[in-house]
Amino acid sequence: MTAQEEWPFEDAQNTAVVSTVSVMKEHQPVCLVCHDDGSWQFLGGGLVTMAEAMLVSLKQAVATDQSLLELADLPLGWQATRENAQSPWTRSRKDSD
Repeated sequence: MTAQEEWPFEDAQNTAVVSTVSVMKEHQPVCLVCHDDGSWQFLGGGLVTMAEAMLVSLKQAVATDQSLLELADLPLGWQATRENAQSPWTRSRKDSD
């Protein structure tokens, strides 16, 4: 995202989001994005333990993976998945628990 581009998310850049050590520090691709209860999760798609979980800013998550900008309009209660970093995002409504 360049300085001229407007921030596309309704949430502020400093909004806390959930990600993982693998995504943020080991540069694994984000393959699962969940947007529920007003919060975002950017996950690699595998099992996430508390030891693997990280709180980061929305801006940090986007800086790690620019393709997340494509999901700025993902509605609450929806998720997006992909097979790998080169695959397109597939959006779907999350099932109620």
